[in-house]
Amino acid sequence: MTGKAKPKKHTAKEIAAKVDAATTNRGGGKAGLADRSGIEKGGHAKFECPLCKATAPDMKSMQIHHDAKHPKLPFEEEKIVNLHASRVADSSKPKPGVRGSLKK
Repeated sequence: MTGKAKPKKHTAKEIAAKVDAATTNRGGGKAGLADRSGIEKGGHAKFECPLCKATAPDMKSMQIHHDAKHPKLPFEEEKIVNLHASRVADSSKPKPGVRGSLKK
């Protein structure tokens, strides 16, 4: 705790952390929703579970999901829905998870 009339000084590490938090897309908001739902090809939700419609970024994660949520059913890789196969990407939109800010 600081004494009277002594302003608290911020370290360079704290300031860098604040700048990083303010300028890095963490996947929230409308861009994050599109990313999580697999609406755009740039999103991380590539595969969809045919049983519960949960999404996963890769086949290994989908297999982990299947083993945890549907242990009594056999895992059939050919029934997994690939969300990126049927959609065309719009290259003009920024991809989620990219460091940087649109506000300059």
